[in-house]
Amino acid sequence: MKTIKLTKIGSLLVLLLTFSCTDLEETTYSELSESNFYKTELELLQANLRPFTHMQAWLSWSGQNGYYYHNVLSADQIAWPQKGRHAYDNGDHIRQHYHTWTQEEGRLNNAWSLMWTGLGYTNTAIEAIEAVDAESIGVTPERLASIVAEAKVLRAFHYMKIMDLWGNVPIVTTVGIPTNPETVDRTEVFAFIEQELLENVENLQPLSQQLIGRMSRAVGYAMLSELYLNAEIWSGTSRWEESITYADKIINGEGGALTGNIMLDQDLLGPYSNTNDQSSENIFQFPFSRKNDFGYHWGSFYMGFSNMTAALDYNFSGNNAFVVIPSAFDAYKEIDIRKQEWFLFGPQYKIDTNEPILGSEEYSGEPFIYVNNIRRNTEGETGEGSMTNGEENSGARMYKYRAGRQDDENYLEGDYVIYRLTEMYFNKAEALMRANGGSATQEAVDLINESKMRYFTPDDWLTEKYTTGTLTLDELLAERGREFIFEGKRRTDLIRFGKFTTGSWWDHEPTADLTRTLYPIPLRQLQANPNLVQNPGYN
Repeated sequence: MKTIKLTKIGSLLVLLLTFSCTDLEETTYSELSESNFYKTELELLQANLRPFTHMQAWLSWSGQNGYYYHNVLSADQIAWPQKGRHAYDNGDHIRQHYHTWTQEEGRLNNAWSLMWTGLGYTNTAIEAIEAVDAESIGVTPERLASIVAEAKVLRAFHYMKIMDLWGNVPIVTTVGIPTNPETVDRTEVFAFIEQELLENVENLQPLSQQLIGRMSRAVGYAMLSELYLNAEIWSGTSRWEESITYADKIINGEGGALTGNIMLDQDLLGPYSNTNDQSSENIFQFPFSRKNDFGYHWGSFYMGFSNMTAALDYNFSGNNAFVVIPSAFDAYKEIDIRKQEWFLFGPQYKIDTNEPILGSEEYSGEPFIYVNNIRRNTEGETGEGSMTNGEENSGARMYKYRAGRQDDENYLEGDYVIYRLTEMYFNKAEALMRANGGSATQEAVDLINESKMRYFTPDDWLTEKYTTGTLTLDELLAERGREFIFEGKRRTDLIRFGKFTTGSWWDHEPTADLTRTLYPIPLRQLQANPNLVQNPGYN
């Protein structure tokens, strides 16, 4: 047991300096340990929430080195190309796009450190909370078990994302023990995550407004649906029926998943607005709040330079980083309302005016127009360009999340969404199709149509709705991409559909190297821990 002793040593220091006394007796006035440090339920919850605050650094695009960065920039929708004199960055983003990364990637090492640090926070919280005597702080054993369950499910969430990137990793449940943990096979990591979820999910509280941003039972069910949907890749054995079971628990409100109703949001911006904590379909999100000095600056990586602040009425500028790959933008038909609402494209104007925004780099002083190519506007050059010859206006930009205007009471109050009900519809539909030999059932078609029909006028929908003949697995992957663009899921989806190493898109040719479905263990981590084993295909 760790013990902190609070002592009165001032007079002893005086004696030491005056007489060089060596007989120093310490008087202990109080002792703090895990079992008596926490005095209230609120203090337990505060300990439990510490890992959540750290998640912002690795989970969403607000960090340049985390899970989001690697899961989108290696896929077929988002890129961070060089634009003139900006964004070469030692070729980091170029290697992501071409799948030529190495074990020496600095950003990958930072992602490892960030995610394992977050997992360490969950282990610390679990150890401390489990040592508490429920009666001593006035909570029931059931309530204490629920708080512990929340921490363990959060630990499972960390492990699922770590497993997704690196596959074969250690399993550590106590901070610092062992000093150098050994790598275990991904199948063991999968089994550990599954066990953690199954043992704890029923102890979680139902999803409610009070649990926004925390681990509710619905979040646990969503994690299980995702885990089983990817089971064939992550464990070697398909688990389609289990994925359907847990998706259904949320869709149908079964098993105490939620306290109220949950339904698809008919406002296509509802799940991403600056009041998206009120959306009828969001299940799990990372809370941001400008009012609490933690506003969601979603545009920092997707938005252009300072010239775009006047177009959007924001008080922050972007670094002109992430762009939409031309082929991904072309995947939306012109009649698709998502294409009209979720992207910044074409001429940009100062908000509420017809006054053009002007460029600040290659188009300094000229009207600023986002174009669907990533190339220098050189005479005679055609095509969509490459990762190394972009300009400040290259590519459509993300406008799915909305911060609101500066005079909006909820300016920068929006949250980053991790799970929403639509994903459970897609999970169930895919699992139904795979269990049916890859062919669509009518139930699968109905699930995807219910989601997709929100984005078309009634007249257009007559020709756009799916049938059991048109909803193939390839089309499901394409629609999943259109639905979840910018949400940090694409690499995982491509791997599950067998397209990550075999697919080609824009400036990316197939690598045909199956080892690229896992990232390498960073070299610095291998040097620090001799018991780590490098993933196949990396030196």
